[in-house]
Amino acid sequence: MPGPPPVPGPPAIQADHFAQQDTDPRAGVDEAVAGLDDLASLPLSEHVDRFEAVHTELTVALSTIDKV
Repeated sequence: MPGPPPVPGPPAIQADHFAQQDTDPRAGVDEAVAGLDDLASLPLSEHVDRFEAVHTELTVALSTIDKV
């Protein structure tokens, strides 16, 4: 008696998927942090956007460490 049909697995990952990035992720972090320089002169309502930009860039940079 045959069993159930095989279930396809996940798609194959290309070898270059985890290749070294051409750009340094720290550049985006530096640019986002520089956006905090004039924070004191901005309306409070714009602070969240600036902090979110820094958080996003930090998350991207950290995700590139050791190909995590």
